[in-house]
Amino acid sequence: MTAKILKKQAILEYFFITIGAAVMAIGIGVFLVDAKVVPGGVSGLSMTIYYLTDGKLPVGVMIWILNLPLYLWGIKELGKTFGIRTFYGFTLNSLFIDLFRGDMPGFGFIRLQNSRTVVELAKYDFFFYVLIGATLLGLGLGIIFKFKGTTGGSDIVAAIMQKKFGVKPGQAIMLIDFFVIASAGLCIEMKGLSGSKTALTLTLYALLLLLVSSNLVDILLDGFDYAKMVYIISDNSDAIADAIVNDLSRGATALKARGIYTNVEREIIFTSVTNKELSKLLEITKELDPHAFVIINNVHEVLGKGFRRRF
Repeated sequence: MTAKILKKQAILEYFFITIGAAVMAIGIGVFLVDAKVVPGGVSGLSMTIYYLTDGKLPVGVMIWILNLPLYLWGIKELGKTFGIRTFYGFTLNSLFIDLFRGDMPGFGFIRLQNSRTVVELAKYDFFFYVLIGATLLGLGLGIIFKFKGTTGGSDIVAAIMQKKFGVKPGQAIMLIDFFVIASAGLCIEMKGLSGSKTALTLTLYALLLLLVSSNLVDILLDGFDYAKMVYIISDNSDAIADAIVNDLSRGATALKARGIYTNVEREIIFTSVTNKELSKLLEITKELDPHAFVIINNVHEVLGKGFRRRF
């Protein structure tokens, strides 16, 4: 690709990361904060602090404050994997949350959470109220991930835990989210903030929120086919195979083959990855062998370690 095309692509990706951050911020700031249904991760921890301080510390500000040391830690431990897009993602998300809630100085007149529609939903149809928040959260995250962005937080912690302790990212995020949701439920109970609902009820809503939002992220990233089957033909197949195992925590199979045109025997690397991991695999392959020949097929379902069943 020429530099001009790459620049246009980057601008487009940052544009959609901005849209995703705004959509996610509406889900959190307009719906979930006042519902007291905590999504987990840094956002959920920030909401918990917001409840503990009786709203004195805005949610968006806390998200940014908590993300900053995690971001710096991530750069130190993982290099520039979590680069400018991570900083851009969590900074915009933080700004949009406080903007839409009217907590940003000079924008107190906005307060979308006090609009008539939102107030009526919260009062008369709490389930749908939370469902909208969960949907917007998942939709926003999905857009951000699809255009190579991230909001940092538990993603960084999960990546570090994988590197240092060999913990799978999905397991690490699940543990973090469970801890945050449980802590938020305890905080809401202690502060007597649950209103007409019990803290346990709100915690169950939070688990529903995680289910809805995570599945929406998967749908946006994966579409119908949630995995890819990849064949890599390269003279540097050993290094590529090692990177698949060590960097992606995926298995790979080497197939002995002979090129008909060149009459050269070499190994073909065969592996299955999720759509989210595909771009990383292609980056690794290009870095290790710019001339590698790669074949990618859609896969409807993969049964085995590291992949979930579709149905």
